[in-house]
Amino acid sequence: MLRDLRISVTDRCNFRCLYCLPETEAAQNFYRGRWAQMPDSKPIAREWAPRSHLLRFEEIARFVRIAAGLGIRKIRLTGGEPLLRRDLPKLVSMIAGVEGIEDLALTTNGFLFPEQAKALRDAGLRRVTLSMDSRDPATFHRMTGNDGLERVFESLRLARELGFHPIKMNAVIIKELNDHEVESLAEFAHDEDISFRFIEFMPLDSARAWQRELVISGRAILSRLMARFSLLPVTSDNASETARRWRFPDGRGEIGIIAPVSEPFCGHCNRLRLTADGKIRTCLFSVVEHDLKQRLRDESSDQEIASYLQAVVWGKEARHHIGEPEFVSPQRSMSCIGG
Repeated sequence: MLRDLRISVTDRCNFRCLYCLPETEAAQNFYRGRWAQMPDSKPIAREWAPRSHLLRFEEIARFVRIAAGLGIRKIRLTGGEPLLRRDLPKLVSMIAGVEGIEDLALTTNGFLFPEQAKALRDAGLRRVTLSMDSRDPATFHRMTGNDGLERVFESLRLARELGFHPIKMNAVIIKELNDHEVESLAEFAHDEDISFRFIEFMPLDSARAWQRELVISGRAILSRLMARFSLLPVTSDNASETARRWRFPDGRGEIGIIAPVSEPFCGHCNRLRLTADGKIRTCLFSVVEHDLKQRLRDESSDQEIASYLQAVVWGKEARHHIGEPEFVSPQRSMSCIGG
């Protein structure tokens, strides 16, 4: 049974991360240094959805109620950058009040979090995940196209002060870009007593410039961390958890490794995704999307939508095919799909 619903509230983003929207000169230079020329394949279309095409908050909340009735228990709000969606605390409050929802979290790059953190907390948000691909300002800018590293640090401090728990941070690790910081980022997790996730580089960038040779495998990351720290494995009762986890011996901080490229966890995936423009995706790498918005707006009953959702879930892909000859990249980039 699927328990986890990820909801993208906007496809827009104020960062230009090299692994998602590589539109900066630094990103282009990085890829050109590895390609004789940029790929000839047509880049993924990236026209922001008009605001009128986005699901309204009332529509999202209605779907959450329906999904909760079918077993969904965890909601994560994503983007793009979700804090670009106006009045997001209002949506948080609506979802927090849905019977059956046990966990409500947000993934953000942290740039706009300080201004909205208290309102989000007051509205019912309990967990937050911040993206931080580097501790070094120059590398951070190179990867994100933004000078917002200090804002991420500020967001972390504020999240702790406001009682968000647990606080997680994510880093996408790319060879010859930020892989030299793996140990430093783990030290940061220990010093700050947070949960830090290392994520393999996935083929979801809008330029279709991803190369497997740039992937630092989860196993390689773990090997380096084990050589530096005396990490202890963390057991979990949640079989569908995407991260393999380890803790530091003194109990401060935790490391997680998410390795969808080298060690797929498709067999126990329990996630469903809803895009900002109302499409259901049963896999991050789906090549098929299912139109929910039409049903939310054509007077379909809750029961009819529930039956439709059940039929969609029964067709969930058995696995992705990254690295296999038949692999086809999704038509939309990560920013449009939702993280």
